[in-house]
Amino acid sequence: MNGGPSGFHNAPVARAFVLACVLLTAVFGVRGRALRLGLSYQDIIKTFQLWRIFASVFAFSSTPELLFGVYLLYYFRVFERQMGSNKYSVFVLFSLIVSSLFEIIALMLFKDPTANVIASGPYGLIFSSFVPFYFDIPVTSRFRIFGLQFGDKSFIYLAGLQLLLSSWKRSLLPGLCGMLAGALYHLNVFGIRRIKFPNAVARHFSRFFASSGASSSRTSPNGNIAGNISSFTGRQTQRNYPPVARAPPPEPPESSIAMLVSMGFDSNAARQALMQARNDINVATNILLEAQSR
Repeated sequence: MNGGPSGFHNAPVARAFVLACVLLTAVFGVRGRALRLGLSYQDIIKTFQLWRIFASVFAFSSTPELLFGVYLLYYFRVFERQMGSNKYSVFVLFSLIVSSLFEIIALMLFKDPTANVIASGPYGLIFSSFVPFYFDIPVTSRFRIFGLQFGDKSFIYLAGLQLLLSSWKRSLLPGLCGMLAGALYHLNVFGIRRIKFPNAVARHFSRFFASSGASSSRTSPNGNIAGNISSFTGRQTQRNYPPVARAPPPEPPESSIAMLVSMGFDSNAARQALMQARNDINVATNILLEAQSR
């Protein structure tokens, strides 16, 4: 289970977030400040060092936490492909802001004046992503190890458990706050799942997140180069060539339809969604979920 095509294809926001985590963790680690990034009651409530909230959102305090965290962020790029970069950006901001608020409330309740009770790193986003991972990503295969049954999602859960318990109470608390934020997003509080950034803002950030070395042509979700196709079609039109007939969508396999039906979707709707998604079950799941939320 790899979360779709390799790399950050169609996931520029996830790519930018992963790069920010790696770079800031390296910067604070070189300066020897990584272990002092965790939030504490003294820093936030008494001395009001709000910059620590921003730093703790991106920078991990140790290399093992960085490795597990980046692995999970890389896998969860699948949600940006399902939602689109605009909605995924809203999901990222909602998860980080709400989980940070829960963490600050927890600090006020603990009132620990000295210890860093909350570990540093994007625990809010990572563990918020486990909520749609649990509800929206189906198990596609099962296997047994030493008589115990596992699914292809098990490795993601094990990586999440390792990160959740990496610093015991310091990492357990932000992980739980992230899960609460993800649950609120899943419940669609305040209609958050329908919110999008305005087109002008989305265009601005799409240019910001775009790779500086990217080609001017655009890659379509199925791997074709959109710029080359459009230019080729234009040349055909100018030369009065007959239009190229598009191949009909492939007939969905019954196993894919059965999997979507087992998730609670109607069989006819599942078939149509799979045909529209050209048998990509993750994209089809997102189409059905979007239709239900309208």
